[in-house]
Amino acid sequence: MSLSEIIQKALMAGLGMQEKFSEFVDDLVKKGELSEAQGKKVFDEWSDKASKTREEFESTVAGLVSKSQEKLNITTRTEVEELTKKIDALTKKINKLEKHSHSE
Repeated sequence: MSLSEIIQKALMAGLGMQEKFSEFVDDLVKKGELSEAQGKKVFDEWSDKASKTREEFESTVAGLVSKSQEKLNITTRTEVEELTKKIDALTKKINKLEKHSHSE
């Protein structure tokens, strides 16, 4: 299983938990154990904390991936794109020089 698949499954599990928690709060409201305002407040607070936790998780994973790339000396997409641009520019210069030298 790839890292991307693991992250996706973790995020999907988080969405499932949010739905279950919403159902749980709705049940408490229906039973009269919480008012609608209290239920909304509890859900909103939990949702905010879950969102912050998800952002921290994503940031941590991104950091780990970045460190792993550095340790394994893996080229990043940005680096490949930069090198491709440089190669294209050099190719254009070479083609111009070749045309110039053939015309003389």
